[in-house]
Amino acid sequence: MSQIKTAVFIDPKVEWYRSNFAGKFPGVEVQVVPDGKAAQGLIAEADAILAMGHYFNDAMLGKASRLKWIQAFTTGVDQIVLQPSLRREVLVTSMRGIHGPQLSEMAFMHMLNLSRNYRQILKNQERGAWVKVPQPRLCGKTVVIVGVGLISEELAPRCKAFGMKVIGVTSAPRELPGFDLMMKRDELAEAAALADFIIVLAPYTPENDKLVSKKVIDSMKPTGIIVNIARGGVCDEDAILAAIREKRIGGAGLDVFGTEPLPPDHPFWKEERVMVTPRMSGGSDDYHTLTIATITTNLKCFAEGRMQDMINVVPH
Repeated sequence: MSQIKTAVFIDPKVEWYRSNFAGKFPGVEVQVVPDGKAAQGLIAEADAILAMGHYFNDAMLGKASRLKWIQAFTTGVDQIVLQPSLRREVLVTSMRGIHGPQLSEMAFMHMLNLSRNYRQILKNQERGAWVKVPQPRLCGKTVVIVGVGLISEELAPRCKAFGMKVIGVTSAPRELPGFDLMMKRDELAEAAALADFIIVLAPYTPENDKLVSKKVIDSMKPTGIIVNIARGGVCDEDAILAAIREKRIGGAGLDVFGTEPLPPDHPFWKEERVMVTPRMSGGSDDYHTLTIATITTNLKCFAEGRMQDMINVVPH
Protein backbone atom coordinates (compact mmCIF):
# COMPACT_ATOMS: atom_id res chain seq x y z
CA MET A 1 0.00 0.00 0.00
CA SER A 2 1.32 3.43 -0.93
CA GLN A 3 2.83 5.52 1.86
CA ILE A 4 2.04 8.67 -0.12
CA LYS A 5 -1.32 10.01 -1.15
CA THR A 6 -0.24 13.47 -2.31
CA ALA A 7 3.21 14.48 -3.58
CA VAL A 8 3.60 18.20 -4.24
CA PHE A 9 6.27 19.35 -6.70
CA ILE A 10 7.19 23.05 -6.54
CA ASP A 11 9.07 24.26 -9.61
CA PRO A 12 8.53 26.72 -12.49
CA LYS A 13 8.84 23.85 -14.99
CA VAL A 14 5.32 22.69 -14.19
CA GLU A 15 4.56 20.85 -17.42
CA TRP A 16 7.95 19.13 -17.46
CA TYR A 17 7.51 17.64 -13.99
CA ARG A 18 3.88 16.81 -14.63
CA SER A 19 4.68 14.93 -17.84
CA ASN A 20 7.56 13.00 -16.25
CA PHE A 21 5.98 12.03 -12.94
CA ALA A 22 2.18 12.43 -12.88
CA GLY A 23 0.38 9.10 -13.28
CA LYS A 24 3.60 7.09 -13.08
CA PHE A 25 3.16 5.88 -9.48
CA PRO A 26 -0.10 4.05 -8.68
CA GLY A 27 -1.87 5.45 -5.65
CA VAL A 28 0.13 8.68 -5.65
CA GLU A 29 -1.50 11.95 -6.65
CA VAL A 30 1.20 14.22 -8.12
CA GLN A 31 0.48 17.95 -7.85
CA VAL A 32 2.83 20.40 -9.59
CA VAL A 33 2.81 24.14 -8.90
CA PRO A 34 5.19 26.88 -10.13
CA ASP A 35 6.10 28.56 -6.84
CA GLY A 36 5.64 28.70 -3.09
CA LYS A 37 2.62 30.98 -3.29
CA ALA A 38 0.77 28.54 -5.52
CA ALA A 39 1.65 25.71 -3.14
CA GLN A 40 0.03 27.31 -0.09
CA GLY A 41 -3.31 25.54 -0.48
CA LEU A 42 -1.65 22.13 -0.91
CA ILE A 43 0.89 22.10 1.91
CA ALA A 44 -1.48 20.95 4.68
CA GLU A 45 -2.45 17.84 2.68
CA ALA A 46 1.00 17.03 1.34
CA ASP A 47 2.59 13.71 2.30
CA ALA A 48 5.70 14.62 0.28
CA ILE A 49 7.15 17.90 -0.98
CA LEU A 50 9.73 17.95 -3.77
CA ALA A 51 11.38 21.32 -4.43
CA MET A 52 14.45 23.52 -4.34
CA GLY A 53 15.67 24.32 -0.84
CA HIS A 54 14.74 28.01 -0.97
CA TYR A 55 11.03 27.18 -1.09
CA PHE A 56 11.13 25.83 2.46
CA ASN A 57 10.69 28.01 5.52
CA ASP A 58 9.46 27.59 9.07
CA ALA A 59 5.93 28.83 8.34
CA MET A 60 5.50 26.42 5.46
CA LEU A 61 6.77 23.41 7.40
CA GLY A 62 4.58 24.39 10.34
CA LYS A 63 1.52 23.94 8.11
CA ALA A 64 2.66 20.58 6.71
CA SER A 65 1.05 18.42 9.39
CA ARG A 66 0.87 15.30 7.19
CA LEU A 67 4.37 15.63 5.79
CA LYS A 68 6.45 12.43 5.78
CA TRP A 69 9.18 13.14 3.23
CA ILE A 70 11.02 16.08 1.65
CA GLN A 71 13.02 15.63 -1.55
CA ALA A 72 15.30 18.62 -2.01
CA PHE A 73 16.33 19.42 -5.56
CA THR A 74 19.61 20.72 -4.11
CA THR A 75 22.64 19.12 -2.49
CA GLY A 76 22.66 21.54 0.44
CA VAL A 77 19.66 21.19 2.74
CA ASP A 78 20.61 23.63 5.51
CA GLN A 79 17.61 25.83 4.69
CA ILE A 80 15.40 22.79 5.38
CA VAL A 81 16.96 20.91 8.27
CA LEU A 82 17.64 24.03 10.36
CA GLN A 83 13.96 25.07 10.42
CA PRO A 84 12.47 24.67 13.93
CA SER A 85 9.17 23.33 12.55
CA LEU A 86 10.77 20.38 10.78
CA ARG A 87 9.68 17.31 12.69
CA ARG A 88 12.36 14.69 13.42
CA GLU A 89 10.33 11.92 11.80
CA VAL A 90 10.15 13.69 8.42
CA LEU A 91 12.56 12.02 6.01
CA VAL A 92 14.82 14.41 4.09
CA THR A 93 16.70 13.43 0.93
CA SER A 94 18.98 15.55 -1.24
CA MET A 95 20.06 15.71 -4.87
CA ARG A 96 23.64 14.82 -3.93
CA GLY A 97 25.81 13.61 -6.79
CA ILE A 98 24.64 15.67 -9.79
CA HIS A 99 26.41 18.99 -9.21
CA GLY A 100 30.09 18.21 -9.69
CA PRO A 101 30.60 19.29 -13.32
CA GLN A 102 28.68 22.59 -13.21
CA LEU A 103 30.12 23.68 -9.86
CA SER A 104 33.62 22.85 -11.08
CA GLU A 105 33.08 24.89 -14.22
CA MET A 106 31.80 27.84 -12.18
CA ALA A 107 34.92 27.65 -9.99
CA PHE A 108 37.07 27.90 -13.11
CA MET A 109 35.03 30.81 -14.45
CA HIS A 110 35.69 32.75 -11.25
CA MET A 111 39.38 31.80 -11.10
CA LEU A 112 40.06 32.71 -14.72
CA ASN A 113 38.00 35.91 -14.77
CA LEU A 114 39.58 37.26 -11.60
CA SER A 115 43.16 36.17 -12.21
CA ARG A 116 43.14 37.44 -15.80
CA ASN A 117 41.21 40.62 -14.94
CA TYR A 118 38.43 39.98 -17.41
CA ARG A 119 36.47 42.94 -16.08
CA GLN A 120 39.18 45.26 -17.40
CA ILE A 121 39.38 43.37 -20.69
CA LEU A 122 35.64 43.96 -21.23
CA LYS A 123 36.01 47.64 -20.38
CA ASN A 124 38.80 47.93 -22.95
CA GLN A 125 36.62 46.21 -25.56
CA GLU A 126 33.70 48.55 -24.86
CA ARG A 127 35.87 51.60 -25.54
CA GLY A 128 37.76 50.02 -28.44
CA ALA A 129 41.10 50.19 -26.62
CA TRP A 130 43.90 47.85 -27.76
CA VAL A 131 45.45 47.53 -24.29
CA LYS A 132 47.11 44.34 -23.13
CA VAL A 133 46.32 43.11 -19.61
CA PRO A 134 48.67 40.75 -17.70
CA GLN A 135 47.54 37.14 -18.05
CA PRO A 136 48.64 34.92 -15.13
CA ARG A 137 48.36 31.20 -15.73
CA LEU A 138 46.50 28.72 -13.56
CA CYS A 139 49.22 26.23 -14.41
CA GLY A 140 51.67 25.99 -11.54
CA LYS A 141 49.34 27.66 -9.05
CA THR A 142 48.11 26.12 -5.80
CA VAL A 143 44.41 25.69 -5.15
CA VAL A 144 43.09 24.89 -1.66
CA ILE A 145 39.67 23.22 -1.65
CA VAL A 146 37.86 23.69 1.66
CA GLY A 147 35.49 20.79 2.20
CA VAL A 148 36.19 17.44 0.55
CA GLY A 149 33.11 15.61 -0.73
CA LEU A 150 31.67 14.44 -4.04
CA ILE A 151 31.90 17.87 -5.67
CA SER A 152 35.50 18.39 -4.55
CA GLU A 153 36.35 14.95 -5.87
CA GLU A 154 35.19 16.11 -9.31
CA LEU A 155 36.86 19.51 -9.08
CA ALA A 156 40.30 18.30 -7.96
CA PRO A 157 41.16 16.26 -11.10
CA ARG A 158 39.99 19.14 -13.29
CA CYS A 159 42.40 21.44 -11.44
CA LYS A 160 45.17 18.89 -11.98
CA ALA A 161 44.36 18.93 -15.70
CA PHE A 162 45.17 22.67 -15.62
CA GLY A 163 48.53 21.89 -14.02
CA MET A 164 47.60 23.11 -10.54
CA LYS A 165 48.70 21.76 -7.18
CA VAL A 166 45.63 20.70 -5.21
CA ILE A 167 45.33 20.75 -1.42
CA GLY A 168 42.20 19.52 0.35
CA VAL A 169 41.15 20.76 3.79
CA THR A 170 38.83 18.39 5.60
CA SER A 171 37.92 17.00 9.00
CA ALA A 172 38.54 13.52 7.57
CA PRO A 173 41.86 13.52 5.65
CA ARG A 174 42.25 10.58 3.26
CA GLU A 175 43.93 9.83 -0.04
CA LEU A 176 41.82 10.73 -3.06
CA PRO A 177 42.59 11.02 -6.78
CA GLY A 178 43.42 14.57 -7.84
CA PHE A 179 44.68 15.76 -4.45
CA ASP A 180 48.38 16.32 -3.84
CA LEU A 181 47.96 16.89 -0.12
CA MET A 182 45.30 16.70 2.55
CA MET A 183 45.33 19.02 5.55
CA LYS A 184 43.18 18.97 8.67
CA ARG A 185 40.40 21.44 9.33
CA ASP A 186 42.40 23.03 12.18
CA GLU A 187 45.21 23.67 9.68
CA LEU A 188 43.06 25.86 7.44
CA ALA A 189 45.04 29.05 8.14
CA GLU A 190 48.29 27.25 7.26
CA ALA A 191 46.72 25.96 4.06
CA ALA A 192 45.47 29.46 3.20
CA ALA A 193 49.04 30.76 3.35
CA LEU A 194 49.95 28.33 0.55
CA ALA A 195 46.96 29.15 -1.64
CA ASP A 196 46.80 31.11 -4.84
CA PHE A 197 43.11 30.20 -4.83
CA ILE A 198 40.81 29.06 -2.02
CA ILE A 199 37.66 27.34 -3.27
CA VAL A 200 35.00 26.96 -0.58
CA LEU A 201 32.83 23.85 -0.86
CA ALA A 202 32.08 23.13 2.80
CA PRO A 203 28.37 22.86 3.70
CA TYR A 204 26.84 25.37 6.05
CA THR A 205 26.41 24.06 9.58
CA PRO A 206 26.65 25.85 12.93
CA GLU A 207 30.19 24.47 13.20
CA ASN A 208 31.09 25.88 9.78
CA ASP A 209 29.77 29.37 10.46
CA LYS A 210 32.54 31.75 9.27
CA LEU A 211 34.89 28.80 8.86
CA VAL A 212 36.84 30.95 6.41
CA SER A 213 37.49 33.49 9.13
CA LYS A 214 39.42 36.74 9.42
CA LYS A 215 42.38 34.69 10.67
CA VAL A 216 42.25 32.51 7.57
CA ILE A 217 41.88 35.48 5.23
CA ASP A 218 44.72 37.34 6.94
CA SER A 219 46.93 34.31 6.27
CA MET A 220 46.49 34.55 2.49
CA LYS A 221 48.94 35.89 -0.06
CA PRO A 222 48.33 39.47 -1.30
CA THR A 223 47.50 37.90 -4.69
CA GLY A 224 45.29 35.14 -3.26
CA ILE A 225 41.72 34.77 -4.49
CA ILE A 226 38.72 33.30 -2.62
CA VAL A 227 35.96 31.55 -4.55
CA ASN A 228 32.84 30.71 -2.51
CA ILE A 229 30.40 28.36 -4.23
CA ALA A 230 29.16 26.70 -1.01
CA ARG A 231 27.09 28.90 1.31
CA GLY A 232 27.53 32.54 2.27
CA GLY A 233 27.70 31.83 5.99
CA VAL A 234 30.81 29.66 5.61
CA CYS A 235 32.88 32.81 4.93
CA ASP A 236 33.35 35.98 6.96
CA GLU A 237 32.07 38.41 4.34
CA ASP A 238 33.10 41.52 6.27
CA ALA A 239 36.65 40.21 6.52
CA ILE A 240 36.71 39.46 2.77
CA LEU A 241 35.51 42.96 1.90
CA ALA A 242 38.02 44.62 4.23
CA ALA A 243 40.91 42.51 2.88
CA ILE A 244 40.04 43.40 -0.72
CA ARG A 245 39.68 47.11 -0.02
CA GLU A 246 43.00 47.13 1.83
CA LYS A 247 44.61 45.10 -1.00
CA ARG A 248 45.60 42.31 1.39
CA ILE A 249 44.14 39.68 -0.98
CA GLY A 250 43.74 39.65 -4.73
CA GLY A 251 39.98 39.26 -5.01
CA ALA A 252 36.90 37.14 -4.43
CA GLY A 253 34.47 35.25 -6.64
CA LEU A 254 31.20 34.95 -4.76
CA ASP A 255 28.16 32.95 -5.85
CA VAL A 256 26.56 32.70 -2.40
CA PHE A 257 25.92 35.25 0.34
CA GLY A 258 24.73 35.58 3.90
CA THR A 259 21.75 37.59 2.64
CA GLU A 260 20.14 36.49 -0.62
CA PRO A 261 19.28 38.04 -2.95
CA LEU A 262 22.32 40.25 -2.40
CA PRO A 263 20.92 43.75 -1.74
CA PRO A 264 21.49 46.15 -4.68
CA ASP A 265 23.35 48.58 -2.44
CA HIS A 266 25.77 45.97 -1.09
CA PRO A 267 29.39 47.04 -1.66
CA PHE A 268 30.30 43.68 -3.24
CA TRP A 269 28.52 44.80 -6.43
CA LYS A 270 30.86 47.76 -6.91
CA GLU A 271 34.21 46.30 -5.93
CA GLU A 272 36.57 45.97 -8.89
CA ARG A 273 38.15 42.79 -7.53
CA VAL A 274 34.90 41.01 -6.67
CA MET A 275 32.94 38.90 -9.13
CA VAL A 276 29.31 38.39 -8.09
CA THR A 277 27.10 35.65 -9.51
CA PRO A 278 23.53 35.17 -8.19
CA ARG A 279 23.69 31.68 -6.67
CA MET A 280 23.80 29.96 -10.03
CA SER A 281 26.81 27.64 -9.69
CA GLY A 282 24.69 24.52 -9.17
CA GLY A 283 22.48 25.13 -12.19
CA SER A 284 22.84 23.81 -15.71
CA ASP A 285 20.94 23.67 -18.98
CA ASP A 286 20.04 20.02 -18.29
CA TYR A 287 19.49 20.28 -14.54
CA HIS A 288 15.94 18.96 -14.50
CA THR A 289 16.94 15.92 -16.55
CA LEU A 290 19.68 15.21 -14.03
CA THR A 291 17.12 15.01 -11.21
CA ILE A 292 15.02 12.26 -12.80
CA ALA A 293 16.95 9.23 -11.52
CA THR A 294 17.00 10.37 -7.87
CA ILE A 295 13.36 11.47 -7.83
CA THR A 296 12.16 8.28 -9.53
CA THR A 297 14.09 6.01 -7.18
CA ASN A 298 13.02 7.81 -4.02
CA LEU A 299 9.41 8.33 -5.00
CA LYS A 300 9.02 4.66 -5.89
CA CYS A 301 10.75 3.46 -2.71
CA PHE A 302 8.77 5.75 -0.44
CA ALA A 303 5.46 4.96 -2.12
CA GLU A 304 6.14 1.25 -1.58
CA GLY A 305 7.26 1.72 2.04
CA ARG A 306 10.90 0.84 1.29
CA MET A 307 12.42 3.81 3.07
CA GLN A 308 15.61 1.87 3.73
CA ASP A 309 16.27 1.78 -0.03
CA MET A 310 15.99 5.54 -0.56
CA ILE A 311 19.14 7.37 -1.62
CA ASN A 312 20.79 10.57 -0.38
CA VAL A 313 19.06 10.45 3.00
CA VAL A 314 20.18 13.39 5.19
CA PRO A 315 20.28 12.88 8.97
CA HIS A 316 18.70 15.68 10.99
